[in-house]
Amino acid sequence: MIDTGLQTSGALFEAVQRARVFEDSKTFPDSVPLAPPERIREEFIALLGDFVRSRFALPEQGADAPVTVGPAPNLAAHIDALWATLTRDADHADAAHGSLIPLPHPYVVPGGRFREIYYWDSYFTMLGLVPSGQFDLVENMVRNFAWLIDTHGHIPNGNRRYFLSRSQPPMFAFMLRLLEQERGVEAVRPWLPSVEREYAWWMARAPIAHTGRATPDRRTVRLPDGALLNRYWDECNAPREESFAEDVELHARAAPSQQDELYRNLRAAAESGWDFSSRWCGEDGRLEGIRTTDLIPVDLNCLLFRIERMLGDWLARQEDRRAVDYRLAAERRRAAIVKHCWNEERGWFFDWSWRDGTQSGCWSLAGVFPLYCGLADEAQAERVARNLAGRFLRAGGLVATLADSREQWDSPNGWAPLQWAAVQGLLDYGYAELAQEVATRFVDLADRVWRRTGKLMEKYDVCDLSLDAGGGEYPVQDGFGWTNGVVRAFIERFGLDAYRRV
Repeated sequence: MIDTGLQTSGALFEAVQRARVFEDSKTFPDSVPLAPPERIREEFIALLGDFVRSRFALPEQGADAPVTVGPAPNLAAHIDALWATLTRDADHADAAHGSLIPLPHPYVVPGGRFREIYYWDSYFTMLGLVPSGQFDLVENMVRNFAWLIDTHGHIPNGNRRYFLSRSQPPMFAFMLRLLEQERGVEAVRPWLPSVEREYAWWMARAPIAHTGRATPDRRTVRLPDGALLNRYWDECNAPREESFAEDVELHARAAPSQQDELYRNLRAAAESGWDFSSRWCGEDGRLEGIRTTDLIPVDLNCLLFRIERMLGDWLARQEDRRAVDYRLAAERRRAAIVKHCWNEERGWFFDWSWRDGTQSGCWSLAGVFPLYCGLADEAQAERVARNLAGRFLRAGGLVATLADSREQWDSPNGWAPLQWAAVQGLLDYGYAELAQEVATRFVDLADRVWRRTGKLMEKYDVCDLSLDAGGGEYPVQDGFGWTNGVVRAFIERFGLDAYRRV
């Protein structure tokens, strides 16, 4: 690319032209710099920074400030003390010009740079709030999420206005299961309309005639055989506001064939929660080739299967005839997932490319969700358990994928929500020994890092216990909501608090 000067390219050029500083757009390109270009760039950036700081109240730089509490005798006690530092009171609705969506009840944030709630994070956080004796906070978070559904039609990625065009893995019904376990089925009844409304948002589709070809529409895809499955999506095809510079730079590096929908595919991966992973990319695993919206994700469809089953059960208890419809939808979805995502030869569930008509071939922990959601049969569960032990299990738990791509949702990193899904799925199918081994290794790693640093981390290097996790668009964060929740729940479930392996 030819560098034609400050007055014809770059941030300063775009700022001047977009602001229409001159009536004639040709004026600035024809102007002559009165100082060396590099000095002008530096002065422009400094002036811009000063202007922003004088006109905006910047958020606290939580990414640089560790979350600290007093000394604790063990990891469980430390986590119990952390909740207070991560809890936010109900928001005041007076920040009309800010990006925050004010929530009416208290809630827990992940920590670090994540100063707002995140949808699927919150479920795994709640898992730890229960044994920590914070059930009132769980109920308040359920109220917040129901309010978001009733106000916006869905639960956004987080409570920021720039997140409204996408959601995250649908966990609201799973949150209600926590209510049911603690308070009984009657505690769920008031929230069923919100569950159904969220489900309808995921299934929204224009009345497109079936032509025998795969026909995508927003978050649904009608496959050639007539099956209706779901994908991740975003209403916008523009750089993410929270990662604007990174997205624009990636777009410039991408091949022309990838540029048209690159921003939407990045945003769809953010909706998946796996931002980012080689799971969403082509054969070379490079982010420039991201193709999230081409894939039918096995985890998303398993979660929706389980929601259909839960709705069927809850409505049946109310003698609501619509229970049959949800149960039939679940069985149709189960058959489609097994047909398209199960690989008998490899003994694993893979994402399905509706565009190519093939399985992705990426070994990822999304393949445990058929066990977590009760969709797999016994033979499939046995093969998945064997592959978990033989392919994914490392010294500190389970790796997210078998690829080392430098993206954060790949090897060598392990993530709390995926440990939970795997462990719970193994328990449900009778593989208690392997489940406890995974949980124990992950808790031991979290404990080791906490004793060394005083922190619980967003993610961990589960392969080399002497290294910190890496990859991604930002430094490793501490706090950290879903790690606290899953580790605390594992400690409670397996009695690990006093157990320290050599």
